[in-house]
Amino acid sequence: MQNLTLTWQSAGGTAAALHGGSYAVSRWWRRGPLPALLREAGTLLALFALWQLVGSLSLMSAEHALDRASWIHRTELAVGLPDEASWQAAVTPYPVAVKAANYYYASMHFAVMIAVLAWVFVRHRARYAWVRNTVVITTAICLLIQFIPVAPPRMLPQNGFVDVAAEYGQSVYGGAVGGVVVAAQLSAMPSVHVAWCVLAAVAVIKVSTSSLRWLVVLHPVLTVAVVVVTANHFWADGLVAVAILLFAYAVQEAFARRVRRAAARNAAAPGGGTAGGAAGGAGGGTAGGADAAAAGERAGSHRRG
Repeated sequence: MQNLTLTWQSAGGTAAALHGGSYAVSRWWRRGPLPALLREAGTLLALFALWQLVGSLSLMSAEHALDRASWIHRTELAVGLPDEASWQAAVTPYPVAVKAANYYYASMHFAVMIAVLAWVFVRHRARYAWVRNTVVITTAICLLIQFIPVAPPRMLPQNGFVDVAAEYGQSVYGGAVGGVVVAAQLSAMPSVHVAWCVLAAVAVIKVSTSSLRWLVVLHPVLTVAVVVVTANHFWADGLVAVAILLFAYAVQEAFARRVRRAAARNAAAPGGGTAGGAAGGAGGGTAGGADAAAAGERAGSHRRG
């Protein structure tokens, strides 16, 4: 399968160009949405470039990555989790399903995340900071953990796993433009795929008021099934990713409470009306400011969908 993923060099260069474009456009069009859109796109691409780069770096030797993966598999079985190898074996007799899973794994995590961010930015701007900050915090923590190399299940054939992407010529791990390997083969723990799919689903459910928003739950369900069937992640990889996502939400909520308490104190102080308003405005780019601004957003959300 042709690898359409950007290398970290390409993503980093594009991110720099977008930030430069944002600065240049802002000099001429200060009130339009384009500078902010270019800046946000550049920030997310820079984060993606960092994710790609981590695949070639580590704080520990990569020679024990397979040992760590084997330990994870043994531990899962010891605590009673289902064996991922048996799940994969149930699907491998069906080539169409396997190929579809490989395509889903290679493309949908990034495509869905970009689509959700674009939708929130355009249609629900007041909630965008909360979603974007969650992406940044969650991905940053995942990247820090991934400096410790852990092999994916597909590298453990002795445990019953099969590299179905390589078997069908659909692997994204290699064959990049210029011979640069574009994906991290030893960054299985935690699963950014799982973190992003759950994050995207929560964002849609929290922001939208449409009754159809619950259909987005299919994305994390399919993603978890896909990462297991393709032997790219263990259950533990996904569980740790969800725990990191919950931590990101908790951090933002704690910060939001601090902003609200500061605003209340300033409002209660002599002449605090102006100070309180300033504190609220200062939080506008944060999770707390986004949640506060969302009150007005939700009032009109039924009209926008």
